[in-house]
Amino acid sequence: MSSPFLDIQGKSIAEDQILGSGGSAVVLLQDGVAVKIPLRYRWSSDYDVGANARSLRREQDVYHRLQNPGDDHSHGVVSCLGFSTDMTQLAYMVNGDLQSYLAKFRPPRQLQLRWFKQMARTLGFIHDRRVLVADIASRNFLLDSDLSLKICDFTEASLLPLDADMEAVDDNGFTTRVDVGFLGAVMYEVITGTKCKVDLFKDNSPTDGRAHWPERRFLPSTRDIWLGWIIDRCWNGEISSAHELLRALDSISSPASTPIAGSLAT
Repeated sequence: MSSPFLDIQGKSIAEDQILGSGGSAVVLLQDGVAVKIPLRYRWSSDYDVGANARSLRREQDVYHRLQNPGDDHSHGVVSCLGFSTDMTQLAYMVNGDLQSYLAKFRPPRQLQLRWFKQMARTLGFIHDRRVLVADIASRNFLLDSDLSLKICDFTEASLLPLDADMEAVDDNGFTTRVDVGFLGAVMYEVITGTKCKVDLFKDNSPTDGRAHWPERRFLPSTRDIWLGWIIDRCWNGEISSAHELLRALDSISSPASTPIAGSLAT
């Protein structure tokens, strides 16, 4: 069955080739590689396709900044295997995205803590490379064959000067604190099984395009949930950097070992 999407040659894409799609791109599985191309429907205008292609190329600049084989922390970013003007080749993660995994399985706390440390460590590396992610969500974390997490999708990311002061950076409201807040929302989703919706533009006037982290009262209660105190500090700004978050997570005793939920892909 064909999908509504077209490839870069303008040919229909088979439904079983598609790994996922977003607002500006579609990801295909080709010869064991995840291939990201500009989003194009049969009815798309040349202008829309061009805008999506430019978005893809901006994201490629971010991947280029973050690919650093000499730094183990870079392993938390999905590997970029190659670029072309209209295509990004990425390592295929056999266990899919975290959001889909959570819809099927309830991971034990030991695995959750492992994931949270991976997330914080990787976000710290990304910030050290002077990148703001902006779009941190469970759908943008991928699971490899041993259920290790790797972040993907930097379409909304800000690529900053390498000498930028990340504590002071503010890109139209997006900051390291906002990234950490979003990571807290992912932690909440993993622990509770309930998605935490965060609206950065909730109270904006029509002419205000700045992002604003919501007041604490607009976010869910963390009372009586595991690691709730850490999530709460991510949301209220007491934990304002990924490195601080990792230190807080390192203070947690590892839960007793239990079987990992679900079966692993081989």
